[in-house]
Amino acid sequence: MLAGGPRSVVLVVDDEPAIRLLCKVNLELDGYEVREAGTLDEARQHLEVGIDVVLLDMHIGMERGEVLLEELIERRIPVAVVTGSTELDVARGRADAVLGKPFTIDELEATVARLVAQGTSRL
Repeated sequence: MLAGGPRSVVLVVDDEPAIRLLCKVNLELDGYEVREAGTLDEARQHLEVGIDVVLLDMHIGMERGEVLLEELIERRIPVAVVTGSTELDVARGRADAVLGKPFTIDELEATVARLVAQGTSRL
């Protein structure tokens, strides 16, 4: 559980509802506020109200997560790319972290904790 103060907000961008739910349930148990987006447009709406960390799937239906990745880099929002494809090489070096599907809950939690700390240090 996170220590006092405002809760960090994590945005999970994935077109698979089961992945979003898995992330949401486990991260909320760790004390994070979790928002979900199934499309890039939904994700952009959430970005307007403040997000601390983004978990971004590289394939969101017919959309390319890579487009949003560039926007997140420009906004200096820590992002972990979540993918089960060969896109891992594309994301490495551009994203702050890469989570290959399937990932463990421990990997998810450790990655988000590291990115939250990284984002806090950017302030």
